Amino acid sequence: MSQDPHFPEPFPEPVPGHVPGADPAPFAMSLDEFDAAVDHALAAIPADLRQAMDNVVVFVEDRYLPGPGEDPDTVLLGLYEGTPLTERDSWWGAGSLPDRITIYRGAILDICSSAEEVVEEVTVTVVHEIAHHFGISDDRLHELGWD
Repeated sequence: MSQDPHFPEPFPEPVPGHVPGADPAPFAMSLDEFDAAVDHALAAIPADLRQAMDNVVVFVEDRYLPGPGEDPDTVLLGLYEGTPLTERDSWWGAGSLPDRITIYRGAILDICSSAEEVVEEVTVTVVHEIAHHFGISDDRLHELGWD
């Protein structure tokens, strides 16, 4: 079959529900597969660092919902909420709720085009958020190459 010279590449198969001309369709991955990627990223954290993590839980949610006063177009791949280990004092543990790390599945799938990319982005995001738990700032993470 000869190709039209105006369209040197064959047309890709349409993605169900995708509007032509819109942003690329997000990579499709089940919640179980995504959860497994998060579990894999957590398991890859060195054991001594995992043991040093204190009172922190990890959740997977679809998307970050900006609060009042935030830019409604804010997109986050992950979020650490809590008191970093470096800022805790002797009173911190008295009734404190666990720190919370949330990994945003939809936002990550939006920027990935393969399962390998998802696993890599999940790993980088998990490491980034755990670093915040240890008191490492975004600026320092940037210096270290963990953007």
